[in-house]
Amino acid sequence: MSLDRRTFTRWAAAAVGAAALGPRRAFATPAGEAEPCALPAPIRALRPMTAGVAPITDDERRARIEQARRLMAAAGIDAIVLEPGSSMSYFTSVGWGLSERPFITVIPRQGELAYVSPGFEEARARELIKFSDDVRVWQEDESPYRLIAQILRDRGAGTGRVGIEERLRFFIFDGLRAEAPQATFVSADPVTAGCRMIKSPAEIALMQRANDITIAAYRAAFATLRAGMTQFEFRDNVAAAFTRLGAPGGSAGAQFGKYSAFPHGSITPQKLREGDVVLVDGGCSVQGYKSDITRTIVFGKPSARQREVWNLERRAQDAAFAAARPGATCESVDAAARAVITAGGFGPDYKVPGLPHRTGHGIGLDGHEWTNFVRGNKTLLRPGMCFSDEPMIAIYGEFGIRLEDCLYITEDGAKFFTAQSPAIDRPFA
Repeated sequence: MSLDRRTFTRWAAAAVGAAALGPRRAFATPAGEAEPCALPAPIRALRPMTAGVAPITDDERRARIEQARRLMAAAGIDAIVLEPGSSMSYFTSVGWGLSERPFITVIPRQGELAYVSPGFEEARARELIKFSDDVRVWQEDESPYRLIAQILRDRGAGTGRVGIEERLRFFIFDGLRAEAPQATFVSADPVTAGCRMIKSPAEIALMQRANDITIAAYRAAFATLRAGMTQFEFRDNVAAAFTRLGAPGGSAGAQFGKYSAFPHGSITPQKLREGDVVLVDGGCSVQGYKSDITRTIVFGKPSARQREVWNLERRAQDAAFAAARPGATCESVDAAARAVITAGGFGPDYKVPGLPHRTGHGIGLDGHEWTNFVRGNKTLLRPGMCFSDEPMIAIYGEFGIRLEDCLYITEDGAKFFTAQSPAIDRPFA
């Protein structure tokens, strides 16, 4: 079956059915966005899919803090220091932008959480902060690092081991170590990664919704493909689809023809032609939790060569999925996918034509987070871990094929959030 206009029309109809959850209602468009009537019909037909989304509860965040303290005890860490970002949000629900003015959370092994805020932001900080009343402010001519050091001393960590989150910027670390010279600074990864790698049922549910929305957006956007379309037009259609579905900020990049071999795309302007491979990679966020899905098709009738490579890629994705079982190492999943691709005549290792990158990455509040399906990673898989499964076959100058679905580990093995592509001319089950 070739991907002709009738096929796209069927996808559009399916997209409408998949997205029409709940009663129809007017969709408010942000300032500057094209009015719905200016959007392609498959995009206009979409409705929000966010009804019934359950955010993470305060009780779950309190449980995360207690788990962090247990991991601190096991690792001999007395406190961890966090900047705004996914880890601060994970433990405290506080979302705060990064600037040259430090805003800091300290989670001690014992005692109350404490925050350091610019003085003029105190009122706003107190609106957001939970689980603690200890907010210490610094004025523009004062040192925030002195306040952080004092918190460490107050919580019995001033001469102990202090965990620094991996994303804490160097100038903050540099200022803190000058004010706390007796502390020993170590990586906070045993705590932050130790907590965040294992997702709760509530987190899995949010990721499931993000994945469901992404498939609905892709179905609708694929129905807009036409000869002469640029990859930027397609990108804009995907973004509009995400907005219509209630996930503004969702996006996906598209690459056509030989540029589909670039794992993360090319800036070269492209126009879609009959027989081109179309590779689409992206996702969205629901309550901060991410999706990441890639679909690869051919615009028109696939050649025997395209179909052969696509089928090999699907077998590699299947092999990775089968290997992703509790107790297996992360590197064994990568090895399983790579073995299929090598046996098919590509590679070996990272050589192209072949698989030029790892087989998958962790995913959650960050699109890429701990840990990875990659050689040398002997981390054991445990229930609750979430990953992408995305081996790729890149053939520079010709085309690339990547199939990506995210999975989570259960006691019985891996489960996909989304149904895999059944065939090169059937991107959606």
